[in-house]
Amino acid sequence: MSTRLLPVADGRAIRRFLSTAARHHRRELSWTLLLYAMASACGLVGPRLLGSMVQGIQSGTTTAGHVTVLAATIGAFILLQTFLIRYAFRAAGALAATVLADIRERFVDDTLALSQDVVESSDEGDLVTRASGDTDRLRRSAQQAVPSVTEALVYIVLSIGALALVSWLLLLAILVLVPPLALATKWYLGRAYPSYLREAEASAGLTEGLTATIQGAATVEAFGLEADRVRRAELDAEAWYAAVRNRMRIRTVLYTTEEFLFVLPLAPILLLGGYAYTRGWVDLGQVTAATVYTLQMMIPLETLLDWVGTLQMGRASLARILGVSDSGAERALPEHGEISSADLSVRDVRFAYGNGPEVLHGIDLSVRTGERIAIVGQTGSGKSTLARLLSGVYHPGAGSVDISGVALQEMAPHELRKHVVLVTQEQYIFGGSLRENLELSAAYADREPQATEDLALWDALKAVGADEWVTGLPERLDTTVGAGAEELTDAQAQQIALARLLLADPPVLILDEATSQMDPGSARHLERALATVLEGRTVIAIAHRLHTAQDADRIVVMENGRIAEVGSHQVLLDKQGAYARLWSAGADPVPSC
Repeated sequence: MSTRLLPVADGRAIRRFLSTAARHHRRELSWTLLLYAMASACGLVGPRLLGSMVQGIQSGTTTAGHVTVLAATIGAFILLQTFLIRYAFRAAGALAATVLADIRERFVDDTLALSQDVVESSDEGDLVTRASGDTDRLRRSAQQAVPSVTEALVYIVLSIGALALVSWLLLLAILVLVPPLALATKWYLGRAYPSYLREAEASAGLTEGLTATIQGAATVEAFGLEADRVRRAELDAEAWYAAVRNRMRIRTVLYTTEEFLFVLPLAPILLLGGYAYTRGWVDLGQVTAATVYTLQMMIPLETLLDWVGTLQMGRASLARILGVSDSGAERALPEHGEISSADLSVRDVRFAYGNGPEVLHGIDLSVRTGERIAIVGQTGSGKSTLARLLSGVYHPGAGSVDISGVALQEMAPHELRKHVVLVTQEQYIFGGSLRENLELSAAYADREPQATEDLALWDALKAVGADEWVTGLPERLDTTVGAGAEELTDAQAQQIALARLLLADPPVLILDEATSQMDPGSARHLERALATVLEGRTVIAIAHRLHTAQDADRIVVMENGRIAEVGSHQVLLDKQGAYARLWSAGADPVPSC
């Protein structure tokens, strides 16, 4: 099982979140607790009246009419209790749904705020299981377990109070239940929470392995890796099964204990009640009421113990969901207002992936506003890594990357993307209309999507050569695209990504394999068209095909994580250095990371 898992929130963070939620929804919480208290109080009237009736019958003061009135009164309180429980459960469910919605919104915000290096270094299955499995388990815990446990706790507390009012002596019989129940619960809680976390981690590993196999099916088939992937799935499934079995074993111990505890208090209450009655310390009505209270208390106690596992599951899921905010999400940063220029400055930048070896060694580079830069080099020279540092996706381990004197890592993500946009070969088409996919970029320019006129959309499509095939779509801009709808080719998706880029209109554009899905002739034509449209903007292109670098104002040649040469195409050819060797060899490097 992979260890590249996102963090899990600790107990303090969970308590802080729940305390904040309770304060924000204190009115709804108070109303819910009041409803449960009134419902429980109604349920406690019956045993007290029953005790009075038994005592009256023994003393001969209760008539048939009295019995009828008492029975009717008990029935009325039972109906009222049913009515109140119904509304209390609905109120608790609504409150839980509201808090759950807050948690989901926070999870989405935290996920979107994750830096890309954190996302890339984490297991995809871990984030997927938090968004799906953990969210679903938390929903079940919040909407089913929490109301049931709240009702049970309120009823138990009020029952103990009612029993104390009947007789403090008979309340002592309940104390026999406390030590074994406390020990069993402590033993279970100390083991259940970690077991649920291990099960969730195992589930994440299983999801990650299956997802990788499905997404890489072509590679699996091409290299005959079927047996290896099946074995990986078997190992992941075995790890998950072991985690589930451990959790069930712990749960079984609790079930066995609670079955014994359900009948434990009945004998002491009867023995103590009988002895106290013979001594004249209590009357028969008190013994009857205390016995019924004790029996009734076992029902909510059973409910409490039945749902405690679900609560622990919900706690583990909540910890995993809240843990995303501790996963390297972008911290709150001050606004810097308008950036005066699109000058980029790279000073003594060094970078390493995680705890791995350094891949960039002391990079220094200055890019002027409106300049077109091409970065070339052999596979593994650090081109794509430098592109992500220039776009602010990665942060340097040492040194700085600035735009107009402001460090990229000190800019909030939404502010940074107004100034610097990175386009790679990996582009995503969202489910929806083609118009909606294009208008996503309008947010970068602080425009409402509806305010983006069709003319601007068509101009952007024409600039990237996509206007002809878009015109041929069934509903043109309003055609639904994405999974299950009009499927776009990789080249078409890349054109849409470039059209978004034009609509976003950032001062600095970084293109990393932005035309790699197109044939060389079409890519060359598009690059020349973009050069005209993007005139005046700072453009940095990672050139995996050497011919795309010819028109750049300057070419940066990288070797082994360092800048080897900088100059124009002709100047570098005349120097007969690294660039000239690449050019003469016709070596168009393959994409690298």
